[in-house]
Amino acid sequence: MEANAARLTVLRLPAYAPDLNPQEGVRSLAERDIGDLAAADLGQITRAVKRRLKQIQHHPDLVDGCLAGTGLIMDG
Repeated sequence: MEANAARLTVLRLPAYAPDLNPQEGVRSLAERDIGDLAAADLGQITRAVKRRLKQIQHHPDLVDGCLAGTGLIMDG
């Protein structure tokens, strides 16, 4: 950890802050399609979430949009 201290910056984010946390944007994208799912069991929910996250993964513009919405930038 000490060896990487000069390269790393740790930002403590609030538990729910969609304007600061790109993860919240991705979660919102996933919930749009599965929010109304009437699942028979936990396995069905798990498969639906994995399927939706895989779809999002194949559309980097969606993930980039979640990051851009925070105003944060990635260096390097």
